[in-house]
Amino acid sequence: MSRPEHISPPEVFYNDSEARKYTDNSRIQQIQAEMSLRCIDLLGLNAENPSFILDVGCGSGLSGEILQEEGHYWVGMDISPSMLDVAVERETEGDLLLADIGDGVPFRAGAFDGCISVSVLQWLLNADTRTANPQRRLARFFESLYASLKRGAKAVFQFYPEGERPMEMIMAAATKCGFGGGVVVDNPESKKARKYYLCLQVGGGASLTLPEGVTAADEGSYVAGGPARGGSHKKKSSKKDLTTKEYILKKKELYRKRGKIDVPLDSRYTGRKRRVKF
Repeated sequence: MSRPEHISPPEVFYNDSEARKYTDNSRIQQIQAEMSLRCIDLLGLNAENPSFILDVGCGSGLSGEILQEEGHYWVGMDISPSMLDVAVERETEGDLLLADIGDGVPFRAGAFDGCISVSVLQWLLNADTRTANPQRRLARFFESLYASLKRGAKAVFQFYPEGERPMEMIMAAATKCGFGGGVVVDNPESKKARKYYLCLQVGGGASLTLPEGVTAADEGSYVAGGPARGGSHKKKSSKKDLTTKEYILKKKELYRKRGKIDVPLDSRYTGRKRRVKF
C-alpha cells in the first residue's frame, strides 16, 4: 500500500472527500488522539498553567482538540484548504492558518511555549515540483520555527521516516538551526506499533535529556541524535484517577465532541457491572 506522500502533494491528496473521510474515521481519531497525547507528554508542560502551542499540520483539528482538553491554547497551520474547512465546520477552538510549512512559520519571535505535529514532517522530504528542494524546505521550516518558539521551549514531531537517511537529514537540518534533541522510539521491537517522535528544544544543547520510549510494558529505548542524552521518563495516566463510570462518561463526551453519531446515551446504568448469566 502506497504512502499518501508518494501519491500526490498534501493539498491535492487531502481534497474535500479525503479530508472528511480522514476526520470521520473512528480508528484514525483514536490513533490521532493517542499520538497527540504522547506529543504533549513529551513536551513536559506545566500542567498547572495553560500554554500557547503551535500545531504544525493541524488538519481538521483532531490534535488541537486534545490540546484544548489538556487545558492549552493553540494555533494550527496546514496546507490543505479542505482539511481547514472541516476544522471550521467542526468549530474547533484554535485559530487556523492556511500555509505551507516548507515556506516557513510566519509568526513573531518567541510567540509559542511549544509545538506539536502529528504525521506531517515526512512530507517535507518530497520534491513535488521541479523547484522544491527538501533540504531548503527543511532549513526554512526549522529556522523560522526556532525563532517563533520561546527560549527553552520544546517541539515534538510524530513522523514516519523511511530509513536512516531521512532521519539524518531532518536531524541535521534541526541542529544546524540551533535545536538540541533526538528521536524517541516507542515500541521499538514492533514493526506495526513502532512510533517515532522527534523531540527538539530551543537552545537545548547538552542540557536536554530525552525520555525513554514506551512499550506495552511501559519500557523502551530511544534513538538519540544531536547533543541530547538518554534519560528516564514516567508516562502519566489520566485513567487511573477516575472511576469506571467517570472514565466512560469522559470518553462518551469526547466522542460526541468529535462528531461520532452512535454514542450510547448516558443513564443510571452507565458503568455498572453486568450480572453473570447462566
